[in-house]
Order: sequence, then structure tokens, then C-alpha cells
Amino acid sequence: MITVTEPATQQLVAYFEGKEMQPIRVHLGGGGCAGVQLTLALDEVRDDDNTVELDAFTFVINKELSEAAGKVTIDLSQYGFTIKSENEVGGGGGCGCASSGTCGSAGSGGCNC
Repeated sequence: MITVTEPATQQLVAYFEGKEMQPIRVHLGGGGCAGVQLTLALDEVRDDDNTVELDAFTFVINKELSEAAGKVTIDLSQYGFTIKSENEVGGGGGCGCASSGTCGSAGSGGCNC
């Protein structure tokens, strides 16, 4: 299950204004010293994905990752998108960060961290 807060939804609406909508993937990405964490990227739907339609957006997440992560919440902080999961996924890195990820704003290059 994926939920998106109102501030994150507003940022996504602003990003896609005048652009063709694309699916937004929740996936594990490298996080530097924070280790592997949940991030966002624009992508296509694959056969092994769960899809969630929220407002005008399609979110996709690999079925295995979805089961491991549990509930996923996409929010917006002053630094960009934050993706938090109910269960720890990925693991921490050298700085002791765990299951939440921070992604640069959608306007900074296609939602990709």
C-alpha cells in the first residue's frame, strides 16, 4: 500500500504540469553513506509490479519489495521527497540511516535520486 501526503501530491502536480504523465516507481536505490534506501524514479510498469492509482498518478513497486516494505508513505520535506516504509528495507550504511529515503525535488531531474 502506498500513500502520498498532500504536500508531496502538490509537488508532483507541479512537476508534471505541461508534461506527459509517467508511472512513478518506488524502488531501492543507493544512498551514499546512508546505504540502500527507498527512492523514486520515473519508469514503466513491469510484469512483476504492484500498481497503485492515486489521483492522476500511477505508482509502481516491485511485488517482492512491496511485501517486504509494507505500507509506504511518500512525503515532502524542505529537502525533497521522503519515502518511509512500515518495515525496514535496504538497511543502513555508514551513517546509521535506515529505512527512509530522501529524494531531491521532482523538479531537479525526473524524480530520480
